[in-house]
Amino acid sequence: MLRTRLISAAIMIPLVVYGVLYLSTDMFLLILAAILLAGMWEWGRLALLPGTPARIAYLVVIAGLFWLCHAAGLEAIAWPVLLVACVWWLCALIWLTRPRLCAGQSPACTAVKLVAGILVAVPAWLALTLIHGAADDGPRLVLILLVMVWLADSGAYFAGRYLGRHKLAPVVSPGKTWEGVYGGLLASVLFAAAIAWLLLDAALPWTAKFMLATLVAMMFSVVGDLLVSLLKRQSGIKDSGSIIPGHGGIFDRIDSLVAAAPLFLSAYRWLEL
Repeated sequence: MLRTRLISAAIMIPLVVYGVLYLSTDMFLLILAAILLAGMWEWGRLALLPGTPARIAYLVVIAGLFWLCHAAGLEAIAWPVLLVACVWWLCALIWLTRPRLCAGQSPACTAVKLVAGILVAVPAWLALTLIHGAADDGPRLVLILLVMVWLADSGAYFAGRYLGRHKLAPVVSPGKTWEGVYGGLLASVLFAAAIAWLLLDAALPWTAKFMLATLVAMMFSVVGDLLVSLLKRQSGIKDSGSIIPGHGGIFDRIDSLVAAAPLFLSAYRWLEL
């Protein structure tokens, strides 16, 4: 299993790095939309959406929202969408403290989860596209964000494994600990500081703001991870899919990123970085 995971990672990481750094923003947003739509196919399964036609219709709705956002102008609608995303992820945090909410298999529960999926996918697509298209540093900033998310996940895993004592959300994800969260946050914030100093040649005030934006984003990346864990537990599904050997589905890989991206961009702009 570990060998399969490493092989998959060795294939995916260079492709992701190349795509982020060398594709045009127009091509990047199309590929990103395709990846998110593949993830939302899995989300429909987690939401217990009945039947293939219904799941296809769900993807059509989300693709239509992507197109409407692009047609309206991403910059023109950026702040309203980001504000909605911030409110939504705060609501998701509250949901995690009440894991029995929408745990049933009723049409109402499915509808709530489908709306939640839209609130996850659309702001994440918009945020990553806007970051990528931000002048010459955009692609590099997207890659930095990805590495920060990966470091937060890895830091949480190792800190939780070797230091973990206090459970974070035992009902939702029994393996996660508060020590893991602290380890992941520390790893990502230290990386942000190093990047700001070494790569971006930033002054101290800018570096401090960048670290703060990173901290906010990585805190909510944990919420994204836990939210998908909650949906999997409620639906009785171990992995969101099986498309990535050794890793599971698309959402098993991007659950942290979809939460981190809009929060990172919101904090980044609010702090006027």
